Amino acid sequence: MQPKEPKNFIEKLIEEDLASGRYTRVHTRFPPEPNGYLHIGHAKAIVLNFSIAEKYGGLCNLRMDDTNPLTEKQEYVDAAIRDVRWLGYDWGDRLYYASDYFEKLYEFAKELIKKGLAYVDDLSPEEIRQYRGTLTEPGRESPYRNRSVEENLELFERMKNGEFEEGQKVLRAKIDMASPNLNMRDPVIYRIIKASHYRTGDRWCIYPTYDFAHPLSDAIEGITHSLCTLEFEDHRPLYEWFIERLGPTKPRQIEFARLNITYMVLSKRKLTRLVEEGHVSGWDDPRMPTLAGLRRRGYTPEAIRNFCQMIGVSKAQSLVDIELLEHCLREDLNRRAPRRMAVLRPLRVVIDNLPEGYIEEVELENNPEDPEAGKRKVPFTRELYIDRDDFMEEPPPKFYRLAPGREVRLKGAYIVRCERIEKDPQTGEIKTIHCRYDPDSRSGTSTRKTKATIHWISVSHSIEAEVRLYERLFREPNPEECEDFIECLNPNSLEVLRGCRVEPSLADAGVGDVFQFLRVGYFCVDPDSKRGMPVFNRAVTLKDEWAKIRQKIRL
Repeated sequence: MQPKEPKNFIEKLIEEDLASGRYTRVHTRFPPEPNGYLHIGHAKAIVLNFSIAEKYGGLCNLRMDDTNPLTEKQEYVDAAIRDVRWLGYDWGDRLYYASDYFEKLYEFAKELIKKGLAYVDDLSPEEIRQYRGTLTEPGRESPYRNRSVEENLELFERMKNGEFEEGQKVLRAKIDMASPNLNMRDPVIYRIIKASHYRTGDRWCIYPTYDFAHPLSDAIEGITHSLCTLEFEDHRPLYEWFIERLGPTKPRQIEFARLNITYMVLSKRKLTRLVEEGHVSGWDDPRMPTLAGLRRRGYTPEAIRNFCQMIGVSKAQSLVDIELLEHCLREDLNRRAPRRMAVLRPLRVVIDNLPEGYIEEVELENNPEDPEAGKRKVPFTRELYIDRDDFMEEPPPKFYRLAPGREVRLKGAYIVRCERIEKDPQTGEIKTIHCRYDPDSRSGTSTRKTKATIHWISVSHSIEAEVRLYERLFREPNPEECEDFIECLNPNSLEVLRGCRVEPSLADAGVGDVFQFLRVGYFCVDPDSKRGMPVFNRAVTLKDEWAKIRQKIRL
């Protein structure tokens, strides 16, 4: 009998709510702001919200919290929908937008005014900051705080009609300027922004703030549990203040620690800067922690979901080692990725005791981890390519690959011995290695052993390819600690290799297909690929330090 997985603190709170009758169902939501692409940190929230709903037989909505026309785009909406769906989740017909509720939110704001709980303020943004006070000093009331209900309603209507300029007036909730929580010191709930909204166009020139729109959107949709990250913990009293006075339903906000990963920044503001300043090629650059970037690099939704399940949820902030994420990818790709041979830095080999035009087919496994994957045939010819790293003219101790007078086995084929080398007379660079093969040493029929087996490609049957070797985008484990995170960028985060040679079977590989290049790593077909010239992105190397760490822990 399998032991039950321990419940996280959110599941315990939900079960308490269900047992007490506070709620009779579970309804969550994932509410991204469409001001950038979703990243791996959002994946944690996506997996949590959808899996919680599924576990308790409930529902999960997808809602765009689109209350700022200055930063939001349809492109970001489309990307978010694509990413959540790619992760494997379905929201049915429950795709919503905060902008769907602009009319209702406007009416809610007027209701606050009528209750004497909101007022139009003429203070400038800078004056509002000065009046707010500090953590140790209470704030001061605005001289406009005690306007009459009638005057506030009139001014708010005129704000909506576009009669005032940006920054000239705002609508503030009337709460408590002496509250120890700065968020409760008469927060702004509507501001004038004379910009077109990507959905509503120029219909509105006033927009609700996130703190006002978010809780009321939850209430409108009948959300029971509003799961959010810890930075919103101080906003919870404000969330509840609006819900208690205006909400048609009463959601409960529960906070959990956000995801932080070594060698990454997970701030949309910082990711936007990387894109806009040209440090990366775009939001889907494979070095970016965005879901679009990870997908382009070769990450699978299964690997990301497994990673999110492994790290769990808690109240404690922590920094997760990026090697755990890479380990989850290796584990998934090891099971599913077909094996292929690719030579990234080709060095020509001629087998002198084979005749010109010789072709023999050898069989190689497509995936030893998958019995159903079968085998493929690869042409073995007189002229081959091997990787330059697999040959040394003067090898050091413990170098067991090819060298003058030494033997190696060619994967799935024969044992060859290096007889001589040819060099470029001008540069001294090795151009060709001449070998002899042992015809009685074919793999599967011979018991002869060598200290090394290397991969290879037939010269005449190989396909040229471009290979992009991606490393971590930052050279420091915690770029957030750098004075300017841009200064911590890794200048060697991308190496582009042209003239690589790959198996002929990769000619028809589709964009997004992932393969294990034997002895090299896992690689994904990039959208930049063209017929006859595939482009491969390295998803992750074969080396798995996290697996070694876990093994030590078990021991």
